[in-house]
Amino acid sequence: MRQGAVIAVNDRMQSGYTYRLDAPMGSDFASGFAPALSPPEMLKLGVFEGKYLNDCRDEFPSDWYAEARLSDVPDPSINCFGVKSRQPLGVWRDKGWIHGPDPRGWFQWYCRYFMGRRLPEIDRIQIGRWRAFSRHAGQIRANCREGDLSCRPRQRQALLQWAYDPFI
Repeated sequence: MRQGAVIAVNDRMQSGYTYRLDAPMGSDFASGFAPALSPPEMLKLGVFEGKYLNDCRDEFPSDWYAEARLSDVPDPSINCFGVKSRQPLGVWRDKGWIHGPDPRGWFQWYCRYFMGRRLPEIDRIQIGRWRAFSRHAGQIRANCREGDLSCRPRQRQALLQWAYDPFI
């Protein structure tokens, strides 16, 4: 997919939505927004119990799914750290964590942003949420021995799901 392309979305949660790719894929990110992982790297490592974006294969590049760890039902063993890590979408809605035209939340926004979609106001909100999440990396550094991946696996899984390096 190239800059300038228009993407049409038709999946179980959204239909008739289109967006334009205003930036080259994987580049021209906002200042201070430097995720450690790309969406395909995240999917390969195991995120959201394998049950996320499964019906969105037409929207995103097929190579994102080549090594993705997916499941038809939520399966914590698929996650990189083998722990339950997701909350129902209703919880996200109740807490006000869904913003703009991305009904699946932050990761859907990040996938679309990575592809090249730019929505300045929504991007500002979501990048702010990403920055705030860095506190979890600080908690791991403060409470775990370096290299002890068994320490705080839920927090590490959460970091992975926010494109932070969980292997700190």
